[in-house]
Amino acid sequence: MKLWGGRFEAGPSEVFEKFGESLHFDKRLVDADIRGSQAFARALSRVGILNASELDTLLSVFETMRKEAATPAFFAGATDEDVHTLVIRKLKEKTPLADKIHTGRSRNEQVSLDVRLWLRDEIDGVRKLLVDLLGSVLTIAEKYPDAIIPGYTHMRRAQAVLWPHYCLAYFEMLARDLERLDQTRARVNVMPLGSGALAGSGFPFDREAIAKDLGFAAITKNSMDVSADRDWALDFMHFANLTVLHLSRLSEDWILYSCEEFGWLDLGDGVTSGSSLMPQKKNPDSLELIRGKSGRVIGDYLALMTTMKGLPLTYNRDMQEDKEPLFDAVDQVAGCLKMAKVVVDTTKLNPALPRQAAEVSWVVATDLAEELARRGTPFHQAHQLVGKLVLHSVRHQMKPSDWTVAELEKFAPQFTAEFARLLNPAEGMKSRELPGGTGPKAVAQALGQAKERLTGWKG
Repeated sequence: MKLWGGRFEAGPSEVFEKFGESLHFDKRLVDADIRGSQAFARALSRVGILNASELDTLLSVFETMRKEAATPAFFAGATDEDVHTLVIRKLKEKTPLADKIHTGRSRNEQVSLDVRLWLRDEIDGVRKLLVDLLGSVLTIAEKYPDAIIPGYTHMRRAQAVLWPHYCLAYFEMLARDLERLDQTRARVNVMPLGSGALAGSGFPFDREAIAKDLGFAAITKNSMDVSADRDWALDFMHFANLTVLHLSRLSEDWILYSCEEFGWLDLGDGVTSGSSLMPQKKNPDSLELIRGKSGRVIGDYLALMTTMKGLPLTYNRDMQEDKEPLFDAVDQVAGCLKMAKVVVDTTKLNPALPRQAAEVSWVVATDLAEELARRGTPFHQAHQLVGKLVLHSVRHQMKPSDWTVAELEKFAPQFTAEFARLLNPAEGMKSRELPGGTGPKAVAQALGQAKERLTGWKG
């Protein structure tokens, strides 16, 4: 069954039909398509195309179809071009009123509506997964409130930070992702029906009423834009890209921190796997899969961007290629968020090992230089002096804790007795109490604020 054909003397070739068929992937839009058609039937009634009895019949048949569509049998043996054709065919099998349902409606606006309805629901599900993960990040942060780890730049130990401060860095990344997702939902939540193929409908539909019927916050403002637009899909994929990017960076950290060379983290048995040959192995497969799937989602984004970049206004069949990358991005980001939460929930920190790593390295060097600056030494000179202290220590294989007060004073008179306390990484942190810093008070305050934000997001 075709929704067109009067203009043609012959039907499409078998190759073209197969090449253009999309039912195998767009069938997931079936519920959205039926809900949209129900709302459109009510709109047709309001402009006099359907009488009350016809409307009741259509709404009843559509509701029956919604229930049927929830089972695999609904799609068994279907050879329709796409989900919209399938729904119309099934409708026509039940009532001759099917011939009226497409009055004043283009498949261009119908597709936009269906994907928006579907994506809006998916966004709500993804949002919950993201909020749940944010909660897990706070939980593992609070579990080790006093743990000290080295912070890194260039993969070299740089300065000591509190474990909760490290966790809050990922909390902030994911919080921005949540903000982007909420912004995306607002752009998705705009109702396109009434736009026609590109010039607007020839029937006096109450577009605001249709929007209210379907729970949309607003209506689109330009019919040509509706036909040509997939920005809202790209917005979601941009969110998905940054989210999996952040999850991939967390995965990379934790793959490293859980390996034997670090030993900071113990990953749960449920998120690791063994080797088919080597009995001793406990591999971080869950994190590696998240890291790997991030590349897949980035590829989805690039695919749709490339498809859209050269299209003239308005609709072009190229835009059928929007769905598979969008569907895949939704599936993968949801899967990665679920997996990441399980990993975080089952991971344990071994606080002694990262603390030891901080204590044996020179992560205190900046603390010493800044203390010299506070006592009047120009910072450049302070930097040089501490650098010489570190060089001497490296040459003589001395840790910060190996230095006595007397030895420090002998090395340079600027290093008075008060400097000895700063050889302990925990002491230098106390000077970093600015908002956003790793000072214990600042971190405690940041944790409290993060918990309040999380409560608001859950509400």
